[in-house]
Amino acid sequence: MKKLSIALVMGISIFFAACEKSDSIGPNDKNDLSMYFENMVGTEPITLGTKTYTSGAGEDFTITTLNYFISNISIKKRDGTELKFADQYFLVKETDENSKTITLKDVPAGDYSSISFMVGVDSAKSVSDVSQRTGVLDPASYGTDNMYWSWNSGYIFFKMEGTSTKSTGAGNGYKLHIGGFGGMSAKTANNLRTITLPFGTDAAQVRKNIAPEIHLGIDVLKVFGSNVKIADKNEIMNPTLGIPVADNYKNMFDVEHIHNDAM
Repeated sequence: MKKLSIALVMGISIFFAACEKSDSIGPNDKNDLSMYFENMVGTEPITLGTKTYTSGAGEDFTITTLNYFISNISIKKRDGTELKFADQYFLVKETDENSKTITLKDVPAGDYSSISFMVGVDSAKSVSDVSQRTGVLDPASYGTDNMYWSWNSGYIFFKMEGTSTKSTGAGNGYKLHIGGFGGMSAKTANNLRTITLPFGTDAAQVRKNIAPEIHLGIDVLKVFGSNVKIADKNEIMNPTLGIPVADNYKNMFDVEHIHNDAM
């Protein structure tokens, strides 16, 4: 009985020591923080090409392509301190599982309570010299899945394509190609959208031994809402016509849960 009590005390001591170690923050402690984008239709994972869904307007549709740019990420601590990740651009593609995880490097340890990011490529980068637009911003890297309008000198912030019996397009296809950063020499539609997601009672706990993952659920049903109908317009490529779509996809992001697992 005495041996059991000693073992119990030791176990409790080790447990609290581990907790204390996880919660302690050194002045130079850093780690990665990642975001995982899980694209869904309602509560279902997306199945490209073969699965038929129904929009809020009652229209059937499939999805063959889903891409979008994420940029201008910032995270905020519970004490209000904000950390910005400037000049970092990411392209999330449903066909590329690796692209769905965005990792922010060398994040100072702390409890982070919200995250903000932009859907699109900001105007400053969009009009910068081509030598400064590398990686996912290099139009030559897209192949046939183009995310840049050479005729309009701008990025396609959000691309969604598929088929619908409500479409009068070739092969019943529909295309939502949304861009427009406000214009360079003249004012145009601005479809850049910034999303801020609070974590509620949770926090992303960055520690020397904890690299948290924020799991985001992206519901593409909200892209259509009740006001974007394929029967009305099966191709939207004009920035002005794309405003309702941009206003809708701003609402498709949500925080599902946060993993704060010790390494």
